[in-house]
Amino acid sequence: MAQENAAFSPGPEEPPRRRGRQRYVEKDGRCNVQQGNVRETYRYLTDLFTTLVDLQWRLSLLFFVLAYALTWLFFGAIWWLIAYGRGDLEHLEDTAWTPCVNNLNGFVAAFLFSIETETTIGYGHRVITDQCPEGIVLLLLQAILGSMVNAFMVGCMFVKISQPNKRAATLVFSSHAVVSLRDGRLCLMFRVGDLRSSHIVEASIRAKLIRSRQTLEGEFIPLHQTDLSVGFDTGDDRLFLVSPLVISHEIDAASPFWEASRRALERDDFEIVVILEGMVEATGMTCQARSSYLVDEVLWGHRFTSVLTLEDGFYEVDYASFHETFEVPTPSCSARELAEAAARLDAHLYWSIPSRLDEKVEEEGVGEGAGGGAGVDKEQNGCLPPPESESKV
Repeated sequence: MAQENAAFSPGPEEPPRRRGRQRYVEKDGRCNVQQGNVRETYRYLTDLFTTLVDLQWRLSLLFFVLAYALTWLFFGAIWWLIAYGRGDLEHLEDTAWTPCVNNLNGFVAAFLFSIETETTIGYGHRVITDQCPEGIVLLLLQAILGSMVNAFMVGCMFVKISQPNKRAATLVFSSHAVVSLRDGRLCLMFRVGDLRSSHIVEASIRAKLIRSRQTLEGEFIPLHQTDLSVGFDTGDDRLFLVSPLVISHEIDAASPFWEASRRALERDDFEIVVILEGMVEATGMTCQARSSYLVDEVLWGHRFTSVLTLEDGFYEVDYASFHETFEVPTPSCSARELAEAAARLDAHLYWSIPSRLDEKVEEEGVGEGAGGGAGVDKEQNGCLPPPESESKV
């Protein structure tokens, strides 16, 4: 019993060791992985639309401007070549001459005419005539290609602006994870919340344990991923994320932390990646938010402060206390040792407390008298006989 009581004592506080582990996923959800030595770069061009959407904003704006400017310059140069080849530039003052494009007197005028043609601004001072078949063909070609460029670039910008990863910025995770008792069992917990009034539909949560592992054959896996159950079997992983929720991983026999005590956990080296997915209610697009917790960010013997209060006719969430925790009495032993201690305690209570059936048998034996010769063996009534030392006494 002394050992069991000692297991529940919080023990002296030890400052956590500073670790130099490189994060696999940053706190803001960015994956800290860079692709190197990619030789098949042509694959990026086969999906040019996604490539342009994935670019940084400054590069996307640069491509957006260049796509229009280069097409205007290209077709403007062709319009100038047509005018130069037909001799329109040599008959600017000849009223009897019918040019391909009226009032096209140089390259600048050809460039402006190209802009008017591709953007459908409308012809005014410069207009094409019906005496230029090559100009009519070029006009049709520029109108078609201009519409394609316009649809492609506007589509890229629209998708980039409406990307759901911007919605993930308003999904918050607690800065720390905690380990404490919940219903008599050790649990690893963290908190998630949504800052917007438009909610995430069909939200679900997952958790991954990232740490190095070596197989029985000697193969070293540097970033081995292990699932942490957060209620997949019971449906607790599907969230109704209207107010902040505390997500719990019960440390049972199937958990990778089953044999991890407080001291062993502080000396371990791992990263817990949590992934929240769902559909944005306003747009219907799928959104994913990510965060991670290193060993130093897992607090043993802590619990989250409540952030939900009942006001006059509504519930109020205080996000100022979203990341706050407080200490609670928590055993320092592992979940396996805690389960074994609880099993030993249950067994001790079972054998030490007499049952009502035993008391009834004893009363019947006293009523029959010492010479009745009808003694009843306790083992026949569901209990084992007393130990040999007690029977001798």
